[in-house]
Amino acid sequence: MRNVVIGFLGTILDQGRRRSWRPSVQICAHPDFPVDRLELLHDHLNLRLAEKVARDITAQSPRTEVRLVDMELKNPWDFQEVYGKLYDFAESYGFDEDREHYYVHLTTGTHVAQICWFLLTESRHIPARLLQSGPPEGKAAPDGTIDIIDLDLARYNALQRRFETAAREHSYMLRGGIPTRNAAFHNVIERLEQVVTRSDEPILLVGEAGVGKTTLAQRIHELKLQRRRVKGRLVHVNCAGLQGQHAMAALFGQRRNVVGLAGTERAGFLSEAEGGVLFLDDIDLLPHAEQALLLDALERGSYYPVGSDTAQSCRFHLIATTSRDLSVLSQQGILRPDLLARLALWVFHLPPLRERREDMEVELAYELEKAERSLGCKIGFNVDARARYLRFARDPAMPWSGNYRDLSASARRLCALAERGRITLPMVEAEILALTHQWAAMRRDGDMALLAEVLPDPTNVDEFDRAQLAAVVRACRESSSLSAAGRRLFALSRKEKTSQNDADRLRKYLGRFGLNWEMVSSGT
Repeated sequence: MRNVVIGFLGTILDQGRRRSWRPSVQICAHPDFPVDRLELLHDHLNLRLAEKVARDITAQSPRTEVRLVDMELKNPWDFQEVYGKLYDFAESYGFDEDREHYYVHLTTGTHVAQICWFLLTESRHIPARLLQSGPPEGKAAPDGTIDIIDLDLARYNALQRRFETAAREHSYMLRGGIPTRNAAFHNVIERLEQVVTRSDEPILLVGEAGVGKTTLAQRIHELKLQRRRVKGRLVHVNCAGLQGQHAMAALFGQRRNVVGLAGTERAGFLSEAEGGVLFLDDIDLLPHAEQALLLDALERGSYYPVGSDTAQSCRFHLIATTSRDLSVLSQQGILRPDLLARLALWVFHLPPLRERREDMEVELAYELEKAERSLGCKIGFNVDARARYLRFARDPAMPWSGNYRDLSASARRLCALAERGRITLPMVEAEILALTHQWAAMRRDGDMALLAEVLPDPTNVDEFDRAQLAAVVRACRESSSLSAAGRRLFALSRKEKTSQNDADRLRKYLGRFGLNWEMVSSGT
């Protein structure tokens, strides 16, 4: 690994007039700290001094490459100007942490520059360590001193406010630029921002379908990229598709020797997520065997691809989601207790849309803007139509069971049907009627629609049995095996029985209706 030092030219110290010690020269010639490249920042007025320092460094340390970086500062004591210029430098630099170690030399430059260096390294905009060099100290340190240092920013209130402003910007980014008036949601996002920028432990997002878990995971990845906590891509895996004999290979990869045929090897999702984020959507649908191996990979930092005798290292940040309550996952054994305990370090519950009715106006505006971009035209509400829609949206009786999916679909319908770019009151009334009918039908016909998929005539089943049988079918479709579905369905009653053959109990129950596992589990 190459050592790269970044620092300002010392307009006084590097001239060597007061003492022979010249920090920018000496740090490159220090015998215990080889410097492969020095990025020397200077203004145009001191170009000749910078060129002389570069020549002297080359004479004393031929291995050191010196790059002169012209950085004009009208007032080197102005926080805003110095921070802005250094921030722009960091954004455009192109750090390569796989090949180079970076250090910021704090000895030269104003105190303002030193503080700004600290801010940029602490926030990981500059992925470097801070170096403080000092003059020779007799026999104890004849070549000068080099120390890793820290700064006390407690007295810099203005800079503390900069940190707070940056935190607000990151929270705004996680919300997709949409402000919120909901205190609970605001607190969730604020805490999530702290965790995302400081921790690489797994994150579990809990919430109903349609609350935006996938979108939030994408924004978390973007923020972690911005803060240089990850470098790789986001790998999105829907765990509902990780079922059957190929699930293991899909997740952990497979070597060709498993079947001996060319083209059968695959990298696996864990390998694809190396250095980035592995997003396991609906992790509660992941089979138990894969859950155990995933936990092992998280704790050991390595795993074995299918057919391999050699462990493969892994380094990724895990984001998982579930639509179920954690108590259900635990009590019914849907998630392994050890994996659930690992995921429970950072759990964030996302409130459904019906609990954020004060945000309906801004959320509607956001969805309309998306629909406008999709259609390529500008759409507007008539005043009375907008007021009517918002009254409906904020009505506590409206379930918004599909959450953002319902709101987004509603906005797209209104925009697509808006003649001459205006959404009118009759259009809104028709949309309200369509939504209320949709929600009523979902509540009324959900069980019947499900049973119609597995029974020739569900009307022949007593109404009392329909709800129970529908619940059993849903559990089967969300479980990896007959035994797993039995454990979930009989989690409480099994404790009182001497024989805990859950699979047999479930098989007999399905048999009452002429059904079996294959018939009810094939709907996903």
